[in-house]
Amino acid sequence: MIFIDNRLIERIKRNDRKAMQELYSLTVRYLFAVCQRYVVNEEDVRDTLQETYIKVFKNIKEIKNQEGSSTLSWMTRIAVNESLMLLRKRHKEIFIESDKEIPDREEELEVERFSPEELHNAIQQLPTGYRVVLNLYAFEDKSHKEIAQLLGIKESSSASQLHRAKNMLRKILLKQEGGIQ
Repeated sequence: MIFIDNRLIERIKRNDRKAMQELYSLTVRYLFAVCQRYVVNEEDVRDTLQETYIKVFKNIKEIKNQEGSSTLSWMTRIAVNESLMLLRKRHKEIFIESDKEIPDREEELEVERFSPEELHNAIQQLPTGYRVVLNLYAFEDKSHKEIAQLLGIKESSSASQLHRAKNMLRKILLKQEGGIQ
């Protein structure tokens, strides 16, 4: 777990370049991985990460005395928002609107049997809309209502995208494992 000391934040608020570099070094791998969950192209990930740090350093004075994980959570929200902004700019129609009912139950896949790298690679193969909804739901713990508001889609579309993402992810993982499609 990354812990961000309040003294480091105070130094950054005083425009201490060394402190900025420390925060960057402490968090860059984590935030790179966050951006990479949403954006596939590595150059786009780097651009998104750069925009994230620009916003972090521009707005860090707004942070009240909060220690550790809350600062990292704030930075993570910025990274996710920047990733979503890039996707909206680049992909006009990434979400499939649907009013179709989705099944109540779906076959669950035991994801524990796959390595983090296998899961990451499989998620990266999902279409953009599916990947974004899956990440917001699974990693950012957003409800379908919150996802719908964030992405400007219907709640039913969010649920449908998630259902389709899980099905496609299951097929990709089983194929990687050498199983049946």
